[in-house]
Amino acid sequence: MGLLGEVPVIIDRDDARRAAEAELAKPGYGSDSPGLFQRALSWLGDRLTDLFHTASTVVPGGPLGLLVLLAVLVLVAVVVRLRLGRVAREVRVPGLVFEDHTTTARQYREAAERAFAAGDFGAAVRERFRALVRDLEERGVVDSSAGRTADEVAQDAGARLPDRADELTASAALFDAVHYGGRSAAAEDYRRLALLDERVRQERPVVPA
Repeated sequence: MGLLGEVPVIIDRDDARRAAEAELAKPGYGSDSPGLFQRALSWLGDRLTDLFHTASTVVPGGPLGLLVLLAVLVLVAVVVRLRLGRVAREVRVPGLVFEDHTTTARQYREAAERAFAAGDFGAAVRERFRALVRDLEERGVVDSSAGRTADEVAQDAGARLPDRADELTASAALFDAVHYGGRSAAAEDYRRLALLDERVRQERPVVPA
C-alpha cells in the first residue's frame, strides 16, 4: 500500500477526543459565540469519542482509521462553523424597538419600575428604553416610525441631542444586547438607563439647520 500503509496509526478513545477538541479549539470556530461554542465543543467531544471508539473496534489501526478520523473532523469543523456563524449573525441583527404603538411613555416607565422592583432587570431595561424612545416621539424630537431599530433611534435622537449622543448609542446597544442578544442585565444597567431617560426629558433638542 506504499508509504500510507507503512504508517502505524492506532486510534483510541483518548486520542480521538484530543484530536477532535484540538481541531474545534482552533481560532475562528468559537469567537462569535463563546458560550454556545463551549457547549457545542463538549457535546461534540463526547459524541466523537463514542464514534471513534466504534470505528477503532472495527478497524483498530492503519490508513483507513486515519482517513475516517480526518474525514469526520473536516465534516464537524464545517458544520460547527456554519452553525455558529448563522447564530452569530442572528444575534447581531438589530431588532425593532416596539411591538405596538399604543403604549405611552408613562406606561412603559411604570412597567419598567414594576419589573425592576420584581428583580427582572432584563424586562426593566427593555421597558425603560422603550419609555425613553416613546417620550422622544411624543415630544417630537424624533419622528414615529414603525420600523425603527434601537440604533436608528439613537442616531436620530443623537443628532437632536448631541450632548447625549454617546449615551443614547450605548443605551441602544444595551437594549439590543439584552432584548435580542440574550445578555443578562444588572440593576446598575437599569439605573444608568433610568438616569439617562430623566436627563433626556430635560434636554432641549437642537433645531435642525
